[in-house]
Amino acid sequence: MASSAATAHSGTGGMLEGQVALITGAGKGIGEAAARLLAAHGAAVVCADLDGTAAQMVAGAIQEAGGRAVPLAGDVTAPDFPERAVSEALRAFGGLHILVNNAGYTWDGVIHKITPEQWAAMLEVHCTAPFRMIQAAAVAMRDAAKMELERSGVAKPRCIINISSTTGTHGNAGQANYATAKAGVVGLTKSVAKEWGPFNVRCNAIAFGLIDTRLTRAKEGGESILVGGKEVKLGIPSADGYWSAVKSLIPLRRVGSADEAAGAILMLASPYSSYVTGQVLEVNGGSFM
Repeated sequence: MASSAATAHSGTGGMLEGQVALITGAGKGIGEAAARLLAAHGAAVVCADLDGTAAQMVAGAIQEAGGRAVPLAGDVTAPDFPERAVSEALRAFGGLHILVNNAGYTWDGVIHKITPEQWAAMLEVHCTAPFRMIQAAAVAMRDAAKMELERSGVAKPRCIINISSTTGTHGNAGQANYATAKAGVVGLTKSVAKEWGPFNVRCNAIAFGLIDTRLTRAKEGGESILVGGKEVKLGIPSADGYWSAVKSLIPLRRVGSADEAAGAILMLASPYSSYVTGQVLEVNGGSFM
């Protein structure tokens, strides 16, 4: 659950005042915490999620706290979703300044048993979907900035934040498909940063380590999602034992919270990161130093 600091709206004068954010996977976990936190700092937020009820609850909570938000239900891998999401940002708030490609899930398996369906699903949701979101956002980000440059010589600050993972930057047993997809996010991020930098559009990635979300809690009796009509269970088998073992290897000796993950997203979206682009920020409690 988001902290009180993340749910309190900052009112006028927030450092993201006047900006519009579109966050995928905003119904739960890191996406929810990020939606609440960016709204608390003045951004208007499109809360997109596969679970329309969850998206509605998050947007409603932001509105109740005095912020601006609208829900958007949809599957990020659907062909019409990217344009629909960008159109909703433009319809509801008149622009798009912050795009957070956060939606995703894990579908684990050892290398010799990963199915073609598992492999393709991870590439689709973690690489293809963010790429298509960025393509759809071009009209509201790159093209809008180009017009501003031609008109006044100055483009408003805009940014894209792609969510990767330490599994993508370091690999992980049992997650070759997820690791490959999250590594691809890094290449996409750096390419966008180089192409769109001249238009004052920054693009960075965040590689999260062990964060307390439904993807890292116990798989036994945990949540699941439907992928092509098939139920995919989320979580880690015997997560308690895994957490205990991993925490001993983390210098901060604990698992990160969704609020702490959202803080990294806010940092990269904020004016304080105005000269940061093409980077991969590892948020992992000190692991992999």
